[in-house]
Amino acid sequence: MDHRNKDRKIQEWSRYLLKIFNIQLVVHDAHLLEKSPHLIASNHISWLDIHVINAFEPIRFVAKSEVAEWPIFGWMAKQLGTVFIRRDSARHARQVVGQMADVLKTESICIFPEGTSTIGELVLPFKPNLFESAIVARVPVFPLAIQYLSEGTKERSQAPAFIGDMGLLGSMSNIIKNRCLVAQITIFPSFSSVSELNVDRKQVANYCQETISESL
Repeated sequence: MDHRNKDRKIQEWSRYLLKIFNIQLVVHDAHLLEKSPHLIASNHISWLDIHVINAFEPIRFVAKSEVAEWPIFGWMAKQLGTVFIRRDSARHARQVVGQMADVLKTESICIFPEGTSTIGELVLPFKPNLFESAIVARVPVFPLAIQYLSEGTKERSQAPAFIGDMGLLGSMSNIIKNRCLVAQITIFPSFSSVSELNVDRKQVANYCQETISESL
């Protein structure tokens, strides 16, 4: 299967999954994304985030290594070409940056730089390490904010939040109990100086984190 057909299948599956959970997808400012390879930095709330973003635009992800062992979704993550990272290994993180820079020559990647998921009320400081890949590859970096809202009230919903010791089945049960959710994605302008030789990965990380924080 060629790259274009694979992306189409990924998008179809992700949209079908949202339909199963009765989740409506809303995207703001999609026109800001470039067609050429880029890095997306998103806040992180749920295991659903990957499927919400893929329903909008199929993309490769970087995920914690534990995800690879999840039933069904771990297998799916591998099929999606996910780059897995061991959170307790700085050496492995440096190797992943090299892998990402190679991928960014031809494909886009999405990262969750908080390093963990939250209830979505606040954005934790973004870890800067993985942003180095965009600097090496000289590609733009786009902040992406994701929110889950109640369709009726338009208030933030904590139902999809995947936090603490929560298991995957428990999380899925929460989502099913709180039907009629809206997954809202907002794209923001890219960090404009990423191609400059003296740009610092912390600058890029801070720009993305502050931009998303202000939107929430």
